[in-house]
Amino acid sequence: MIVEQISVFLENKPGSLEHATRVLKENNINIRTLSIAETVDFGILRLIVNDVDKTNNVLKEAGFRVSKTAVVAVEVPDQPGGLHSIMDVLNKENINVEYLYAFVEKSGQNAVIIFRFDNPEKAIEILLAHKFTVVPGKQLYEL
Repeated sequence: MIVEQISVFLENKPGSLEHATRVLKENNINIRTLSIAETVDFGILRLIVNDVDKTNNVLKEAGFRVSKTAVVAVEVPDQPGGLHSIMDVLNKENINVEYLYAFVEKSGQNAVIIFRFDNPEKAIEILLAHKFTVVPGKQLYEL
């Protein structure tokens, strides 16, 4: 149920993001969802893609600093308080959310949120025990 996310460190200057997306385009890699966080000197581009290993390899070959991170995709009720219902359960079990971002697709009546937890395996166990739907990586990569 773990989803592999690619994190790419980019210099915070014109052309850095374009270069990364060009490498992905030239290698027929489809971005399923992304997030970018920036500081004054660099940014972190976080990607869920259709081919994790190929993405990791082609970006490294192009000179980017790349790492894989374990994240968890969870269906969140698309209604007021939907995200809070998950956060409440996680808080009671002392699970820390390091960051999160939304997935571009919707799954039925639910949105999909990508979570980075301090303990993803325990978070998955807790979420499943509370009847939340954890979306497998394979399903996300193929959308």
